[in-house]
Amino acid sequence: MEIIAGVDIGNATTEVAIAKKDEMKIEFMGSSLYKTTGLKGTEENIEGIKKAILLLLEKLNLKLENLDLIRINEATPVIGDVSMETITETIITESTMIGHNPDTPGGCGIGLGITIDIDDLQNLLENDEENYIVIANGNKNFLEIAKILNFSRNRGIKVMGAILQKDDGVLVNNRLLVKIPIVDEVQLIEKIPLGVKCCIEVASKGRVIEKISNPYGIATVFNLNSEETKKVVPLSKALIGNRSGVVIKTPQGDVKEKIIPAGNLYIKTNKSLESVGIQEGAEKIMKKISFLDVEDIFGEDGTNVGGMLKNVKNTMHKFTGENIDDIKIKDLLAVDTFVPQKIKGGLAGEFMCENAVGLAVMVGTEKNQMNHLANMIKNELGVNVEVGGVEADMAIKGALTTPGTGKPLAIIDIGAGSTDACSIDKYGRRSHIHLAGAGNMVTLLIQKELGIEDFNLAEDIKKYPLAKVESFFNIRYEDGTVEFFNEPLSPDIFAKNVLVKNGELVPIDIKISLEKIRQIRRESKRKVFVTNSKRALRKISLTKDIRDFEFVIIVGGSALDFEVPEMITESLSKYGIVAGCGNIRGVEGPRNAVATGLVLGDEEC
Repeated sequence: MEIIAGVDIGNATTEVAIAKKDEMKIEFMGSSLYKTTGLKGTEENIEGIKKAILLLLEKLNLKLENLDLIRINEATPVIGDVSMETITETIITESTMIGHNPDTPGGCGIGLGITIDIDDLQNLLENDEENYIVIANGNKNFLEIAKILNFSRNRGIKVMGAILQKDDGVLVNNRLLVKIPIVDEVQLIEKIPLGVKCCIEVASKGRVIEKISNPYGIATVFNLNSEETKKVVPLSKALIGNRSGVVIKTPQGDVKEKIIPAGNLYIKTNKSLESVGIQEGAEKIMKKISFLDVEDIFGEDGTNVGGMLKNVKNTMHKFTGENIDDIKIKDLLAVDTFVPQKIKGGLAGEFMCENAVGLAVMVGTEKNQMNHLANMIKNELGVNVEVGGVEADMAIKGALTTPGTGKPLAIIDIGAGSTDACSIDKYGRRSHIHLAGAGNMVTLLIQKELGIEDFNLAEDIKKYPLAKVESFFNIRYEDGTVEFFNEPLSPDIFAKNVLVKNGELVPIDIKISLEKIRQIRRESKRKVFVTNSKRALRKISLTKDIRDFEFVIIVGGSALDFEVPEMITESLSKYGIVAGCGNIRGVEGPRNAVATGLVLGDEEC
């Protein structure tokens, strides 16, 4: 009897299964997993493989010398990135300020007038006919500002609104005899030009501005012609959904829209070279790729997408040592998304959402690279190592250990970097495919759309349900259910959105509603997991029809997600398919399918 370890090197985790095997039977002893070290399919993986194996051996009271054979999968690296170069970039010059959405603006309504420093109000003649928007820096407190504004009003000066540097909008407004719209928290207030036409709009609580978030509203306020109105569309876009906003017309009217080259993707086949523009969107890109037998994909020189794909190949060249001309991108997943972009020239950190296309790409490795890795593992651990086979083939062997399954069926293996699929019919004929895009791609989309710098926070948002802390003694989950507590909750999370992570409430310190976070999370999962599942099934079907399959088993780390299996099952139900999560060997759930398949080796399915 020999002891065999199957090692599945994934993009995020390395999984191990160990079994006793003789000519008559196989007895599985246990499993383990450890974080993958380095890029999948490279020699940096050895440390993670070693840790995963030793953890399991320790649990089984075995030593390395007890192992007779280690089988590793043919690991296919997948690198995900996001192409940001899409349609437009808004550039604001001449200190023009647009946008702004402070938490507590003052007053309500629309104010239109000429910008003036608060200290210059005293130099105006009584009953001056001009309308004014007052600019007040942080040198004055709210009592001084309110006093000066009230005094000016009594002199007949028409103060129609105010822009403040401090967070004093409500405090000033509460002390005014005549209420005006006030925008506060403008850090670079000294850059606002004086003597120019300015419009302020503040909406009432629970509402958003309507006048200056509409290009025709801005045109009405500033008497713009049709050509000038076209140029203010990016301004109005940036103001949509804000409770307050400011638009200032510079002397030159110098608000410009700069068109950025979005770049083209080039798809090389054995017969032709096809192209598709990033600006055409993800649907057009994926439609183009779906009908082609892809040999390589590259981007247009001098564009962001071109640089991104070159960087992918350079990374693989660095890790594998292969000639960069021999490294080919075999598959690509494109997803439409929105990314908050900081507006250049804004005075208060304004952002607007730009259209972007998220890209995940797959670079295939040669088998001799895996043989090289196998030899290095053998030298490191002193155990015979062999490359056991393609991931999808191994996954179907492992998935068939799920109780209640049989042939014919299809397996969808959803990992961190790739979506693999394999089918087997009643005659044992198989088909498999590796596709770019899985868990890491979803995390990237969540991170970009929410404007989060911390990748780990985006990962947690993907994995755990949301709740709102409504009081010190209760929270309301995203599905509307309420949980009460006997002990008061921490003041640090009061009135905040939180993640329910393994029983712990983790605050999410971003100014986005719970409903919006949930929407972005779910849409990101649908765009990647559901899209790729259907794409994979079509590719492994002999007729390219999803209805060919009666049963689908979902395996892989992403199958543990609390809502992904439900999404995929729902999307496949209209095709009359029975779909659900696997339960490998009846004990592992959807994990360990590939590692189990590697141990089974040449055993008949």
